[in-house]
Amino acid sequence: MKIGSINTTEKVLIIAEIGNNHEGSIEEAKKLIRGAAEAGANAVKFQTIIPDLLVSSDQTDRLNQLGRYAFSKAQFLELKKEADRLEVIFLSTPFDLDSVDFLNPIVPAFKIASGDSNFKALLQKVAETGKPVFVSTGLSSWPEKELLHNFFHQIWRESGKGVPGLSLLHAVVEYPTADDRAALGHLRELVKMKGITPGYSDHTMGIEAAVLAVAMGARIIEKHFTLDKTKTTFRDHAISADPSDLKLLVDRIRHAETLLGQPNLEEAPSSAPGARRSAAAGKDLMAGHKLGAEDLVWLRPGTGFSPDSESQLMGRILSRPVRKGILFSKEDFRS
Repeated sequence: MKIGSINTTEKVLIIAEIGNNHEGSIEEAKKLIRGAAEAGANAVKFQTIIPDLLVSSDQTDRLNQLGRYAFSKAQFLELKKEADRLEVIFLSTPFDLDSVDFLNPIVPAFKIASGDSNFKALLQKVAETGKPVFVSTGLSSWPEKELLHNFFHQIWRESGKGVPGLSLLHAVVEYPTADDRAALGHLRELVKMKGITPGYSDHTMGIEAAVLAVAMGARIIEKHFTLDKTKTTFRDHAISADPSDLKLLVDRIRHAETLLGQPNLEEAPSSAPGARRSAAAGKDLMAGHKLGAEDLVWLRPGTGFSPDSESQLMGRILSRPVRKGILFSKEDFRS
């Protein structure tokens, strides 16, 4: 799955989820982008919300808060420009159909929130853009995850334009998520699912869950990000990573990648001949001797005939003497 310059089969995509931690300040939002870039995040993600298209008109307090936090289209374009300047990928979650149209020219992929994983009109609109999609599955049962897989792949197949890529992100919709509720074991099943890229949207305190998720196969990590966990009483600050946390998270994930090696590696990185064994003469042998199992010992290094070639050596005639303890070579035998 390729998002901007990142191929998730080669490198874990680390997303700093800024969300609404800017609390409506464009300057604060730019500082957050800079902080995420300096910490080493690959992408920053916002939320594109038109309040009247998200909550009912009787939810006055919620509407007022969303109205204070909502950015205009012009402001989002400013943020996109800042992200581009700092060479981090700009992403934003649309919460309505109009926002999909606005975001489509400026994002390389779409993220769907857990609460909208069954909002079919939004899912269809996003699928029809032909761009990669991440879906948080915090409110999805396993059958619903399979439905998501089938839904997107069917639309992409019918379009005839290829499969841009679907990522299902394991998530728990609890803020914060207690350690005993993180349920990272669900990633084992996501890793087995064909046609998706497994990921993790982390709402736990600290960074350990996200690092462990990478070890379990997650190729996309999303972590809430703030400049100050105690900035205000807005809930998301407290559960977010601050710049030092995010820097440590990036370093730990990159170290985990080094330890894990490249995914889907078909061969061992080294054949380690010094640790393997080869066939050697167990005693002094004369030219013309017919080789039998009693003539062999198996010694390091593994640069000669390997143990699994023993049957090919039996009955062969020596063309020259071989001293005890010397590895056999092709030249030792009559053709």
